[in-house]
Amino acid sequence: MIETLLSEATHWITRGFEVIGVAIIVIGALLAMVRFASGRSGAEDRYACLRSDLGRSVLLGLEFLVAADIIGTVAIEPTLDSVIVLGIIVLIRTFLSFSLEAEIEGRWPWQRAAAATPRGRSPGAEDEGR
Repeated sequence: MIETLLSEATHWITRGFEVIGVAIIVIGALLAMVRFASGRSGAEDRYACLRSDLGRSVLLGLEFLVAADIIGTVAIEPTLDSVIVLGIIVLIRTFLSFSLEAEIEGRWPWQRAAAATPRGRSPGAEDEGR
């Protein structure tokens, strides 16, 4: 009785995360298109803004879809086959996330620290002439 209730609740929680993920992607895409259509800047700036907005909504939606996959696999049917499928799905979605982030930011996520430091100085380097 309690296992059935728990399984049913987990199923609906998983579906909820999936619906939220898809809704974020769809609403984000619509808002990105509205912002693109109503933009006052040049076409190139608007295009870059559209790509950035759309990429961010897809990234956030993917995060919710990955969470749904994890919840569904671990809580509903934790078999070896389902865990392997989950691993493959997470790898694919992680690759997509990295690729999208690189497209949006123009650099890989691990390059943020290097881009934030002044040219020619290593991160954490203080005044060495003292």
